[in-house]
Amino acid sequence: MKIFAVLCALCVALCWGLYGPTLTNARAPADSAVKWGPFKPYVFIGMAYVVIAIIGGSLMMKTVFNDNFDYTGPYQPAMKWGFLAGVLGAFGALGLTFALTKAGGKPSYVMPIVFGGAVTVNAIASYLKFHEGNPLMFLGMGLVAVGICLTAAYTPHGHAPAKPAAAAAVPTGEAAAPDTPTTPSDS
Repeated sequence: MKIFAVLCALCVALCWGLYGPTLTNARAPADSAVKWGPFKPYVFIGMAYVVIAIIGGSLMMKTVFNDNFDYTGPYQPAMKWGFLAGVLGAFGALGLTFALTKAGGKPSYVMPIVFGGAVTVNAIASYLKFHEGNPLMFLGMGLVAVGICLTAAYTPHGHAPAKPAAAAAVPTGEAAAPDTPTTPSDS
């Protein structure tokens, strides 16, 4: 592997690995009188993608690769497959945002599932495209699944919410009221 490619991949892992924890900071504070839905930040996620993709992509095309802006004829696959890749990325970000908000997920276990799963899907797609594969690839996929479980299980998840003082202290001789079921909070 080329060292620059590995450094770029590590940069992506750093950015995407921080995506989940950063997104949780975009939630309305639990003790705030002002509330907003979990997709309010997603609009600005989209704006960031558009700005960085268009400006960054255009700068890289022109300054680094001296490329043209023609998307007709032989250049159509760049447009077609690039758009499909963007759609997949956007749907992935949409699903990840939902997993970390309304679905009640925490970055400490959602992110390992997402990225370990992505590695496995990539391996399967390559296997189907080239119709070849080393048995060690399947061993690696199994180890990724084990890694996802271990990482998700042992990453710190934060402290459990404190029980209210009234529920914690039950006078001697009285039965405690049964707990009422709760739903996952959006915070």
